[in-house]
Amino acid sequence: MIYTVTFNPSLDYIVGVDGLKLGQVNRTSSELMFPGGKGINVSIVLKNLGVDNTALGFVAGFTGKEIVRRLEEFGCQSKFITVDKGLSRINVKIRSDEESEINGQGPHISKACLEALFKEFDKLTDQDILVLAGSIPASMPEDSYEKIMAYLEGRGIKIIVDATGQLLVNVLKYKPFLIKPNNHELGEIFDVVLKSDEEIVTYAKKLQAMGARNVLISMAGDGAIFIAEDGTVHKSAAPKGVVRNSVGAGDSMVAGFIAGYLESGAMEIAFKTGVAAGSASAFSDNLATKSEVSALLNTLL
Repeated sequence: MIYTVTFNPSLDYIVGVDGLKLGQVNRTSSELMFPGGKGINVSIVLKNLGVDNTALGFVAGFTGKEIVRRLEEFGCQSKFITVDKGLSRINVKIRSDEESEINGQGPHISKACLEALFKEFDKLTDQDILVLAGSIPASMPEDSYEKIMAYLEGRGIKIIVDATGQLLVNVLKYKPFLIKPNNHELGEIFDVVLKSDEEIVTYAKKLQAMGARNVLISMAGDGAIFIAEDGTVHKSAAPKGVVRNSVGAGDSMVAGFIAGYLESGAMEIAFKTGVAAGSASAFSDNLATKSEVSALLNTLL
């Protein structure tokens, strides 16, 4: 089974506003609402690609119930811990001449809630994959990812981490199966500006030397680079298309990688399926579907 963790899920309210004017009444030209959060995005795209999975994390209040309901509409299973107080957040994403976001805070996560989540981790086996994605809410310990990976160390569980900065660096000692920074995040880790594919590969291999088994670097319109555990380097240009939505593209890449890996067992196929899935979401108003991914994957193979 694949498990995803979203500590602070949301309802994403995505509105189109023609010519947004600050300080005035604006009317929407389009409206969409989805269950949001990086792990949840991974879960939805995995299910779209035919891969069953279970979403873990925390929800609270009526917004939390709506997140679960909408996730179930996508066919996803979930075992969220219900927080007694507060509300799961609503994130507003405004599409106008520029994209703007207003993100909510979410509920306070208590020690008891964290302990309940760790009880769910007790059920994982060496046949499972765990995806840790996104930031850690202010109400939780900053080393929560480290504690999870330390707790699961030695159990043979493949752990994928999609996080940034020190949050990512601090878990490398636990040898995650896959990490997925983008090229800018990779540069920020080492305080450098990466100007070429060669430099990206050099610094991605530094992350491998620090413990990461496989490193996937997303580069938006410039495609992606993958350094496999055996040291081989794979590169892929981005498929051609019109970018309509930047939300969830990186999460879709993670989901595509997992789906490709489970189906083929081949790292190169997993990598290219990830690239296809990330691009499919970027070219759509919604998250990638199987038919969209398959069509783009055929152009990469």
